[in-house]
Amino acid sequence: MFSMKSALPALLCISALTLAGCSGKKVAPVEPQAVDENVGAVESLDSTPVALGIGEGRTTEGMLPVYFAFDSDGIPADQVSRMEVNADFMKKNSTVPVRIEGNCDPRGTKEYNMALGERRALTAKNHLQDLGIGAERLSTVSYGKERLLFPGYDEMAWAQDRRDDFVVIGDAVAGESVQ
Repeated sequence: MFSMKSALPALLCISALTLAGCSGKKVAPVEPQAVDENVGAVESLDSTPVALGIGEGRTTEGMLPVYFAFDSDGIPADQVSRMEVNADFMKKNSTVPVRIEGNCDPRGTKEYNMALGERRALTAKNHLQDLGIGAERLSTVSYGKERLLFPGYDEMAWAQDRRDDFVVIGDAVAGESVQ
């Protein structure tokens, strides 16, 4: 009668021989593929984008999101330079309205995070006003924890979700020249 005790050594021997036979095979080099006519031209990494797009987070290209510490609505010192970049962008594009979108990580209640997101957006709005941007060009909204970018459940993902995004709104998105 067949038993597992007698079959195990035979299976181990077959496995060892199979693996030993594979080790001497050489892998053929990969030949470059022909260029597909459906693929666009190769673009330099140094090129300037021609259309207004999304940059980091959900922030409009040319501006930067601002990240917050856990349970905080204060702009951290290491994020002030990002606010200055955003103010410079808005000064160069003086007619462009911007919506500041407050976001939170998934911890906490929906109500708490909606309020925290709004406080974060208002803090950024006030900071931009202090840097010379008119309040009439700025609007705020809180998404709380409803629009997560990263579904992970660790500090790295949560840190990316605790942010304000800066989004150009109105006609500028439809094709107005933005620098």
